[in-house]
Amino acid sequence: MIKVGVVGYGYSANTFHIPLIESTVSMRLTGISSTKSSIVKVSHPSVTLFDSADKLITSGNIDLVIITAPNHVHFRLAKLCLESGVHVVVEKPMVTTSAEAQELVSIAKKRALVLSVFHNRRWDGDFLTVQKLLKNNSLGEIKYFESHYDRFRPTVRQRWREEPGPGSGIWYDLGSHLVDQTITLFGLPQALTARCLSLRNASKTTDYFHVQLHYSEHEVVLHASSFTAAPNSRFRLEGSKGSFIKYGFDPQEKQLQNGLMPDQLGYGVEEKAQYGSLYGETSVEPIETEMGCYQQYYQGIASAINIGSRNPVNPIDAVNVLTILELAEMSSRERKTLPVWGHKR
Repeated sequence: MIKVGVVGYGYSANTFHIPLIESTVSMRLTGISSTKSSIVKVSHPSVTLFDSADKLITSGNIDLVIITAPNHVHFRLAKLCLESGVHVVVEKPMVTTSAEAQELVSIAKKRALVLSVFHNRRWDGDFLTVQKLLKNNSLGEIKYFESHYDRFRPTVRQRWREEPGPGSGIWYDLGSHLVDQTITLFGLPQALTARCLSLRNASKTTDYFHVQLHYSEHEVVLHASSFTAAPNSRFRLEGSKGSFIKYGFDPQEKQLQNGLMPDQLGYGVEEKAQYGSLYGETSVEPIETEMGCYQQYYQGIASAINIGSRNPVNPIDAVNVLTILELAEMSSRERKTLPVWGHKR
């Protein structure tokens, strides 16, 4: 049994990590570090409460630590885990720079420990549907790929994600998912052109981005706005055989919020009204959304720890994601297209 400790007890820990850990048969939630002691004691009376992340990590009673703390402390805490001989999963973005990510990769490799980042959106049903369409060559030769994560949040909130600093703003928060999905599909682009802006009143961080990734045979657009009250235009793919258009969001986050667990009927299943459409020259076909399955991430982590199976998210992927995040910010500041291939990583 893998003894798991969670650093932080906020939205991410409660919505994603703790429910998914508790639904993984080879894992046991053993410790939580949080200042919300009274809440934790009521919700998890059998779990050991630590008043600091460092004490949890160095307790000697934890096999795997999940870091859900603010982005700027990810590197220090993940490094402490690895140096203490503890496997570690870090919320995205793994750290705030590609150099930090590369350093963690080197330490994990040297110590033969599992280091991974929670890019759970690889297991979104709509993304799995896109992968299936590409595998089946349903669209022919892809020429254009567009991925959105739009929301209606026109007012700045008082939370750490919206405070200025390394790794803050929606480009690092939401953009890291979109970049990871794109690299999973197509690998690294040759170059990029980006606009990362603060458009809301009193905003101190990026709350809008429009990033073009330039490949030799196709173009990719990654986009997010805080002013989209209409349904999210999630994916648009255009190829030599036709187009695929998908609206809405994967249902798993809301299902987990509502207490539906991965082993329960209906988990990961999207309503028919949300299915995407495959357009041919003279036809339109609804495409059933694949079943979402976030639980496969922690099942993969357990297998990687127990029997040395493939890491479900290789930390090298996180290095590449952070490289794109950094270059996009630089492109936006300098208002020019920047090369990716050949960039020192």
